[in-house]
Amino acid sequence: MRRMMSKHGARWALGLLLTLLAGAQAAAYLPTTLVDRIDLFVYDMRMRVQPAVMDPRIVILNIDERSLAEIGRWPWNRDVVAQLVDQLTAHYHVRAVGFDVVFAEPDTSSGYATLEALAHGALKDIPGFEHKVQALKSSLDYDLRLADALKGKPVVLGYFLSNEPDAVAKGLLPAPALTSADFDGRRIDATRWKGYSANLPQLQHAARGGGFFNPLPDADGVIRRVPLLAKVGDAYYESLALATTRIALGATAVRPIFPKADVNSEAFLRDYGALDAIALNTVPRALRIPVEPYLTALIQFHGQGGPNGGGFQYVSAADVIKGRLPVDTLEQKIVLVGTTVPGLKDLRTAPVRLDYPGVEMHANVISSILNHDFKQRPDTAVEFEIVQAAVVGIVLMIALSALRPVLSILFALAMAGAVIGFNFWMYQSFNLVLPMATALLLILALFVVNIAWGYLFEYRKGRAIVSLFGEYVAPELVAEMASDPARYSMEGESRELTVLFVDVRGFTTISEGLAPNILREYINLYLTAMSENIHHTRGTLDKYIGDAVMAFWGAPVALPDHAARGVATALLMQSTAQALNQDFIRRGWPQLKIGVGLNTGPMRVGDMGSKIRRAYTVMGDAVNLSSRLEGVTKIYGVGVVVGAATKLAAPDYAYRELDRVKVKGKNEPVPIFEPLALEAELDPSRRNAIERWHAALASVRAQQWDLAESEIRQLQRDFPQDGLYTLYLGRIAYYRDHPPVPDWDGVTTFETK
Repeated sequence: MRRMMSKHGARWALGLLLTLLAGAQAAAYLPTTLVDRIDLFVYDMRMRVQPAVMDPRIVILNIDERSLAEIGRWPWNRDVVAQLVDQLTAHYHVRAVGFDVVFAEPDTSSGYATLEALAHGALKDIPGFEHKVQALKSSLDYDLRLADALKGKPVVLGYFLSNEPDAVAKGLLPAPALTSADFDGRRIDATRWKGYSANLPQLQHAARGGGFFNPLPDADGVIRRVPLLAKVGDAYYESLALATTRIALGATAVRPIFPKADVNSEAFLRDYGALDAIALNTVPRALRIPVEPYLTALIQFHGQGGPNGGGFQYVSAADVIKGRLPVDTLEQKIVLVGTTVPGLKDLRTAPVRLDYPGVEMHANVISSILNHDFKQRPDTAVEFEIVQAAVVGIVLMIALSALRPVLSILFALAMAGAVIGFNFWMYQSFNLVLPMATALLLILALFVVNIAWGYLFEYRKGRAIVSLFGEYVAPELVAEMASDPARYSMEGESRELTVLFVDVRGFTTISEGLAPNILREYINLYLTAMSENIHHTRGTLDKYIGDAVMAFWGAPVALPDHAARGVATALLMQSTAQALNQDFIRRGWPQLKIGVGLNTGPMRVGDMGSKIRRAYTVMGDAVNLSSRLEGVTKIYGVGVVVGAATKLAAPDYAYRELDRVKVKGKNEPVPIFEPLALEAELDPSRRNAIERWHAALASVRAQQWDLAESEIRQLQRDFPQDGLYTLYLGRIAYYRDHPPVPDWDGVTTFETK
């Protein structure tokens, strides 16, 4: 233990400090909005991933687009609303109706108020006129008509509470559910409101109850909870969901349930500020409804919201008014009247979607009350968060300091998975919403700190690894790697790279004609020049194979344009060879001619070899093909041959297609190309020659020998030094005497390397 303390003491001290900071955050000594937002995000994700569960007891009566088109624009005449109430209660026999709308203004659309004013004013002297106007009241006073429809019916009217600076008290509130006297002198935290926009007195007197429909957005604007009771003045009023549920269940009163007296002192309980629950006086026993702080409840979203959200059945208001639905569709159901039309502005931001119908939030709360299923943040959540942070911090602090990097990653992931899994289990099995953002951030912080600590002490080792690449890459790349050695490793991996082979033509003849010391100087000058070309384009020099050079681009430093760099290097090598030739000829040495093969594709790159000798190199089919392409350059009389993948990956260059070939060791034919220059730098006459050549090549593949020969001979007259034309004229002569098979695909097969 003492040895571990001496080795890891400083790292443990840093881990302990992070753990203490996490505990301080959990205890609200160092509160941060980031932690709160992460916990809210986790809560939202739970809502999103849980499957939709249809509650058949609750129906949303939707004032939808079809209803507006059929009945008229909103707000409807109270006469129409009265018809709706009559249909729901008398025809469909619903259990209860909750209106997520407010009737705060008198309905004067019938013109009855004008007639009544005339009867008492300008036309009062007309005999019998006032009596006739009074006789029309029952049919033209739509507010009276609606009040008559509400009397004795299980209907709850909605209203809106306000804390705006200019808030006023408008309309009539329903009877309060509780008053301050019901709390026996206890201080109870609740949302407090100073104004309201309620229903007309005659309507509220006629209705069975009333409930506010205010949401309670969190700091990010998302609605996750609603108040079940809200305080206006010294009285506490029911929400629309609570009032509708109470009426549906036949309850007549709400009573508070206080914390148990033996939990804390009586003085503490009087100042505690929270209730354990509220209860409805249902029969045979009271229905207990747990509440969160400020008498709120977390919303359990049953679906994604809307008619197709899967949580609740939606019916069109027009179908109910017209009586088009079967009676059993709504019989003994709790019906909430609301809208999903965007223009009526009752769409809210919810965890499951940005435009969630406000009426469905009340439906979710009603469903939770009926199911006795509320998610709750326990009173001991803070204590749990502190203990969780301490356990996570101590375990990770010890484990990460002893584990290797890969195991550290796995252990940190496992710890995060355990925290998430436990949290989800408590949520699903016990309806507890527990915080976990602090623990997850602590896991991340401890992991990062331990990785950084390891990096600082492994820095020299990392520098040593980078120095190994100095044998392969240019000095400027070594400097780049040294700035971030952790990103580079000689471990084998699969990548798409571009690989190049360059070889001297006729080297055997050259070597036989030069003295050993002259040959050594000849080959050294050539290899040096080729290597400098490779380094110039940030390539990796793989190896020398006699007079051949192998190089690749894209590793160890990733280069998105590795193919273009390879093509540029191949063309540069040809220019370099011509410059060397001038010096070689002055010295009386043999002329230098090189062939370059280039290919792009997936390959294995890394430190490979035996126990005796290893090298950073590439292997794979794409590498083998590049070697074969270098070999066929002399057959086609060109300096550079590239594969189709290289052409595709380096589109800024102009190419001449040479053939479709099957090289030794490959069963599938591949097209091969000669890069000529950058498209932007290509001479117009050369561009024209490429187009003429491709037309001639198409004639060859179509077995139109005469046309192909004529086109190629014209090209040969213009470019007599181009050996490709001589090759194809010979092939045409051969094919005339030995016609290809009928399904000939124009592929040339090479049996040798």
